Amino acid sequence: MEIISGGVCAAKGFKANGIHCGIRKNKSKRDLALIVSETAANAAAVYTTNLVKGAPLLVTKKHLENGKAQAIICNSGNANTCNANGIEIAEQTCDILADELGISSSDIVVASTGVIGQVMDIAPFKSGIPELVLGLDYGKSAEAAEGIMTTDTKMKEVAVSFNIGGKECKIGGIAKGSGMIHPNMATMLVFITTDCAISSEMLSKALSTDIKTSFNMVSVDGDTSTNDMVVVLANGMAENQEITAEGDDFNEFMKALNTVTVNLCRKIAGDGEGATKLLECNVSGAESLEIAKTVAKSVICSSLTKAAMFGADANWGRVLCAIGYSGAKVDVNKIDVSFKSAKGEISVCENGAGVDFSEEIAKEILLENEIEINVNLNSGCASSTAWGCDLTYEYVKINGDYRT
Repeated sequence: MEIISGGVCAAKGFKANGIHCGIRKNKSKRDLALIVSETAANAAAVYTTNLVKGAPLLVTKKHLENGKAQAIICNSGNANTCNANGIEIAEQTCDILADELGISSSDIVVASTGVIGQVMDIAPFKSGIPELVLGLDYGKSAEAAEGIMTTDTKMKEVAVSFNIGGKECKIGGIAKGSGMIHPNMATMLVFITTDCAISSEMLSKALSTDIKTSFNMVSVDGDTSTNDMVVVLANGMAENQEITAEGDDFNEFMKALNTVTVNLCRKIAGDGEGATKLLECNVSGAESLEIAKTVAKSVICSSLTKAAMFGADANWGRVLCAIGYSGAKVDVNKIDVSFKSAKGEISVCENGAGVDFSEEIAKEILLENEIEINVNLNSGCASSTAWGCDLTYEYVKINGDYRT
């Protein structure tokens, strides 16, 4: 398996584009993105658990009932959520795009991201979609990635190549996510494409299994969004024997998928609103996977821990505090904690109690922009990882006037 360039255009038969069509006031910002497969593809998706769901999600769920799709269109700047005509706008968007592409509107995934409760107009779609389609190209993953960004400061894309039955396959993805990121599933927008031949059923199984250890383990601010989803399209153009059951080929596909999703998880967490640091909590020695996941999530979600990491303060007591209220059954007298970065690793807690350590060295370690919080529960063999970011003054500033 190898990391390659190309994002959602790395796999055979996928074109993309991103333009500014007028949804966002800033004309320098792309606000409409498109991904298209040359042929109909098998498809799978997972959606936010928020009871308030954007109109595009409802339309997409209906379109994907048959497990097929050929195109993904997404706008930024307006979430098309809590709008009286939201469903109509989403359906009209699909109809306009279907006419331009010469495909069925039911084969289109539609998505939106941005401000909730803001009136949406079909006019920018009517004028922008023809230009969007005209500019489709096999090398425009970056343009599509830019078109789905909101408060993101960095474009997020990745791709890998892998081998199935002697055939080279590729899988790539783009993502947006900076605020309102909190599990469970899946508070961000992620679009993944692959030329691997895999049935809709197995694709769905792969995605629903993968998110348990990838996107469901990311938290920026504890808020679960209304619009977000992860979608995978598989067009089979790599011409491997179709994966229709579990086995070696399915396992290889799962590894490739997880490589893409974890890479995007780290990019999303590291680009949290106002963030200066990517935080990774690695929990080992747990009695069960559920306990490991619960502990890792609790540490990553702790506002006090996040604030301590922002200040490069080795306040390990905040980590233990987060473990203590997580609800996980752990023996607090067995817990070890260390902090690690490119500058080294330092033990700060052993058997649930503090140990002597150099505050100067600890601060040097915590001043790096990627920090590992390593927790050993010393009670079993299960492990889990969660990703998040520090909590900064800038987060409040961004969200204090996000709408206005």
